[in-house]
Amino acid sequence: MLNIGDKAPDFTLLNKDGQRVSLSDFLGKRVVLYFYPKDNTPGCTRQACAFAGLYKEFEKKGVQVIGISKDSTASHQKFAEKYNLPFVLLSDPERKAIEAYGVWQEKKLYGKMSMGVVRTTFIIDEKGNVEKIMYKVKPDTNAEEILSQL
Repeated sequence: MLNIGDKAPDFTLLNKDGQRVSLSDFLGKRVVLYFYPKDNTPGCTRQACAFAGLYKEFEKKGVQVIGISKDSTASHQKFAEKYNLPFVLLSDPERKAIEAYGVWQEKKLYGKMSMGVVRTTFIIDEKGNVEKIMYKVKPDTNAEEILSQL
């Protein structure tokens, strides 16, 4: 489990265009790194649209927004186009970053237990350290909460 002050695990994943993106590419900038379960599902769509709606405010503060899920790059591309998502979406089908950040956990839905991504947001500081961790965030208010804390 990561703690505030820990070095954020670096990763290299593909974005929606198939280009390699590493967390270390953003050293010198604050990063909002949010993990979500699945493209085009109601909660994940609301969360992504909330970040998109506030994206210019994040930009004004010099903050990079990155969303990560297990979805394919093709799924991310369709998701980003459908909802005009201006920020980076990264594909992690092998769960490298998902597991490194400890967000692959047992979940209970309608009484059934399964493994999945727990909606979690991290703020990474300019030096690549974990500044804040928000677990089990609400999709509708997560972007606004993060922005108010920056």
